[in-house]
Amino acid sequence: MITDQNGTIDVRFLRTTFLLLSEQNVSRVAGKLGQSQPSVSAVLKRARHVFDDPLLVRSGQGMAVTERGEAVRASLCRILAELSETISPEEAFDAATTAFAMRVSAMSCFNGFLIPPIAERLRKEAPMASIDFFAPAESDDLTEQLSSGASDLLVANWPSPHESLRSSTIFDCETACIVNADHPFADAEEMPMEAYLALPHLSLGSVVRPAFSPIGGRLKQLGVNRRVALSVPEYALVPPVIARTDLIFTTARPYAEFVVNRYPDYGLCVVGAPREFGNMRLYLLWHERAHKSPANRWVRDLIRDVSRRYGADLQERPTAAGMARLAELAAV
Repeated sequence: MITDQNGTIDVRFLRTTFLLLSEQNVSRVAGKLGQSQPSVSAVLKRARHVFDDPLLVRSGQGMAVTERGEAVRASLCRILAELSETISPEEAFDAATTAFAMRVSAMSCFNGFLIPPIAERLRKEAPMASIDFFAPAESDDLTEQLSSGASDLLVANWPSPHESLRSSTIFDCETACIVNADHPFADAEEMPMEAYLALPHLSLGSVVRPAFSPIGGRLKQLGVNRRVALSVPEYALVPPVIARTDLIFTTARPYAEFVVNRYPDYGLCVVGAPREFGNMRLYLLWHERAHKSPANRWVRDLIRDVSRRYGADLQERPTAAGMARLAELAAV
C-alpha cells in the first residue's frame, strides 16, 4: 500500500522510492535525505512488495532499474510534481529557516568564478540548505538527469538550450581565446578566422559531443572545422597545457580572464575570438517538474542574481579592446 496507517498518501515513501529509482544507490539516497541506510533499505523492500517487482537489481558494481521500475519512476515523477504544486504554497517557503537539498550539474568553467560567491550567499541566506555542485560525466544524459530528478538544475553553455527543458540565460558574453605570451597572436585584439582555423587548438573531451559544445556547435553552423591537436578531460589542465604549447583554447571571456588572473606565473594572454563566433551564452536549465518548486526557484534566483552581478562587474571593467574603440571614436 502507498498509504500510511491513517489511510493518507505516504508522500515520504513515494519520494524516497522515486529517489531510489533515480539514484540507484541506497547510501547516496540516505545521505541526500539525511536518513540511515537501513531505513532507506526498508523503503526499497516495501516498494518491491507494493509494486510486485524487484525495481532495482544488481548490475556490475552498482544497481540497475528494471523495466517496471522505469515505468514506476516516470509515474512518480509526475505524481510528486503535481503534489508539490498543490500542497506546497510558495508563500510558506522561507530559505532562512528551511532545510532543503539541491543537486546542480555545472560545467567546470562555471565552478571557478561563480561558485565562491554563490556559496557565500548560500551560507548567509539559507544556512540550513545544502547544494551539491557536480561536473557531468562525459556519458551522462543531462536531460534525463533533470527529468528523473537525479539533478535539479543544470548550468551549461550549449549552443542552444534543449527544447524539452525550461531555461534562462544567465550569461551572455564575448567569446575569447587563451594563448601563451609567445603565441603569434598574443598581442592581437582579435584573431582572424583564417588564422584561427589554420592554427592548432586545445579542446575538452566534450569535443566528441558537438551538440553540447558551444565552440564545435558554432563552427558546425559556420560550415568550417578547426584543427584540434590535443583534447583533455577537464578544465584544470587548460592553463598548464597552454603555458607550455602553441595551442589555442576557446572559451567565454569571463573564464579566460579568470584563468589569466588566477595563474599569473603562466604568462597567459586573452585574445578576442574571430568575430564570426559572436557571443557565448551560459544557460540555467531545469525540468518542468521542478518549475514551481519553491526551493528550486530560490536557487535559480540566487544563481541568476550572482551571475548578473558578476556580469555587471565585467562590463564596468575596461578592457584593452574597449579602450581601443574609444580611442578610435575620439579620433573621428
